Amino acid sequence: MNHLHPELFRRHKLNPILTAADWPYPINSVFNAGVALMPDGTTLLLCRCEDRRGHSHLCVARSANGIDDWQIDPQPTMPADPEHHPEELWGIEDPRITFVPELGKYVIVYTAYTRDGPGVALALTEDFHQFERYGLIMPPEDKDAALLPHRIGEYWAMIHRPVGGPRAHMWISYSPDLRHWGSHKLMLEARRGAWWDANKIGLSPPPIETPEGWLVIYHGVRVTAAGAIYRLGLALFDLNTPERLIMRGEDWVFGPEEPYEMHGDVGNVVFPCGYTILPDNDTIHLYYGGADSCIALATGSINNMMEWLHANNGQTQ
Repeated sequence: MNHLHPELFRRHKLNPILTAADWPYPINSVFNAGVALMPDGTTLLLCRCEDRRGHSHLCVARSANGIDDWQIDPQPTMPADPEHHPEELWGIEDPRITFVPELGKYVIVYTAYTRDGPGVALALTEDFHQFERYGLIMPPEDKDAALLPHRIGEYWAMIHRPVGGPRAHMWISYSPDLRHWGSHKLMLEARRGAWWDANKIGLSPPPIETPEGWLVIYHGVRVTAAGAIYRLGLALFDLNTPERLIMRGEDWVFGPEEPYEMHGDVGNVVFPCGYTILPDNDTIHLYYGGADSCIALATGSINNMMEWLHANNGQTQ
């Protein structure tokens, strides 16, 4: 990393902030939480909980300060529902939450683990108690999806990561109604060769809308002789044509270093699915899964990320 710049994300001293031991019912692990900042200022985490069968469901944890004293729902908030939604046969995973002012609702885009692998599903909620499921909107294999918070022209836009070969890239698709998706466009390509983000990349949390463009935190997977390493990078896309790449950092900006990130059910993983932006409109609380086993918190600055991108904008592919 360019050492002229400070670390972009600072880990919280209380990390990991949530583990399976905090849960009111038996689970194997908790990680990869979608995040919403509620109107009363409460931070809501929609946590991926893996049960002892190996199947995942979603459960809400709430905190007044977003750091500690989490109030966790006593039962799964959003269990898989394979009876009515057979695409959820083996569980639901990795939610990304977008509040959509036009609808007055939160849109949850999540991974449904179908009999043919992971696909993208969508649900709406106003209160995180009742959920209206739209079912599968992208067939397997596809995941790492999030909705943009408002229409682009007349159409909703969703970033996702289909897999069609040895490499996996980020795509964006458009819809008039959140149900029927088309106009699929390649958005960001996994680099080739020895790069930290060669061969397989994917969206991490939903994009951040800035005056300069959509700021995207994405993950890259480096496959080594010792296994895969999941790290984070930054890219910027045009506000009105979000498939148009403006800048892409060369270096990764956040990677597994602490024991709770390096050791767990899947080692060497930092994987954020959401954040809150504080009232200064700059400070960001990034919530991430560590080693597929816990939830941790890192704090950063949108302005610092933008400055870093300008200084470290490298080749695009």
